[in-house]
Amino acid sequence: MAADLTERPLAHAAAAVPDAPKAASPSYSKKGSAGAQALAFVGRLASMAAMLIALFAALVLIVVPVATGSHTYTVLTNSMAPKFPPGTFLVMKPAPFGELKYGDVITFQLYSGRPEVETHRIVGFGATQAGEKTLITRGDNNGANDAAPVREIQVKGKLFYAVPQVGFVANALGNADRGLWTTLAAIGLIGYGTILVFKSVRGSRKQAAVAEAG
Repeated sequence: MAADLTERPLAHAAAAVPDAPKAASPSYSKKGSAGAQALAFVGRLASMAAMLIALFAALVLIVVPVATGSHTYTVLTNSMAPKFPPGTFLVMKPAPFGELKYGDVITFQLYSGRPEVETHRIVGFGATQAGEKTLITRGDNNGANDAAPVREIQVKGKLFYAVPQVGFVANALGNADRGLWTTLAAIGLIGYGTILVFKSVRGSRKQAAVAEAG
């Protein structure tokens, strides 16, 4: 009998050949790209928030006091608690003596011409024998008025605004040369803000380049 030479499909051989590798699913790459973009966006938001906080701190603690000619002090005792506890940062703006009124919080020299100061509230008015107007002051947490009346020459300023807790930082840095520390803080905050802006811009450019390449 003649041999059957009819060609037959090699079904078993085809089954043995491994499948060709499948291309990566587009959905996975899209998800990965979206996740990276979301993280980058959150990072930029965090950087911008930190920059805004730094700029706000520089504005409130440095720029405004300097621009208005105000003096800055730190509350060290409980005499003005609970509204102004120890550590409160006070910005005292110069004010005409004649415009000071009952209830104003002022900073004044304990002795004219000397550096020691006190910050108390005006609770009354008086006058010297020569007819010079004086102020009667008292700490909010004190039970009695200050012993000595305050003269115009002693007044350093009237409360402009106060920032809780910030005074502790000033105390840690030392009060011997507040102007030097203020200058250094301003330089540091401006430098920090510049770095954050640079990083944010550079990150945005990288993301744009990646998007164009994709």
